[in-house]
Amino acid sequence: MHTAATNYPNSREEWQRGFITAKNIQDTEKNATHKSHNFWRRKLLPNKTDTGFILIDTGYSKNRAEIERELENAGCKTGTLNLLILTHGDFDHCGNCAYLSGKCGTKVAMHSGDRGMVEQGDMFYNRNMNFAVTGLGKLFLFFSRGNLKEEDRFAPDLFVKDGEDLVGFRFDAQVLHFPGHSEGSIGILTRTGDLFCGDLLENTKQPAKNSIVADKKAFADSIKKLKQLKIGTVYPGHGNPFHITQLT
Repeated sequence: MHTAATNYPNSREEWQRGFITAKNIQDTEKNATHKSHNFWRRKLLPNKTDTGFILIDTGYSKNRAEIERELENAGCKTGTLNLLILTHGDFDHCGNCAYLSGKCGTKVAMHSGDRGMVEQGDMFYNRNMNFAVTGLGKLFLFFSRGNLKEEDRFAPDLFVKDGEDLVGFRFDAQVLHFPGHSEGSIGILTRTGDLFCGDLLENTKQPAKNSIVADKKAFADSIKKLKQLKIGTVYPGHGNPFHITQLT
């Protein structure tokens, strides 16, 4: 992706618009003690000619109505969604990519390691798990209708790499490759230390490493990499945000 020189704001108060994680929108919908206004937002860099939103992950297709409602409530309408970024290719993170991309004319970016998951709808495309785990997983997805439906499959527009910045999309953040959960898992780290980590970490019961690991060595290396970074708040794919010091 192309980058461009930008004059960055000096404080959070100077940031003008918000980006949203759809996974936290739908997780909030499941929790009766949290209302929809509690979904997690941060700010995009302003641009003199256009401002807008970036959506990190797009949730289950079955939650489309809720996600569209929250996007509208945030002021994100057709023409203002600048980019869709996927932290990885699982169906619960990419279920609305094809729909929103078509509706809003927005490009989809992800790591090339997971492209087969979204193009073929096969969540085990790049996961070298043992035969029993793979078989049971595919049976579960079949009977629960969990795989990516044919009409929701798509070809990504952009492939991002480790260390790539997103300034070209008016977003002061960097892509970090975190393989392990899947080959193409990534995180997005903002200049102010907010990390959108996908399924590298979770907070379903307490802040912890994700329990679903396809490649143990790659996952361990990703955790080592994580510990070298300057991180404040973590926004996991599942569960509420937490400070990095809370990680067990």
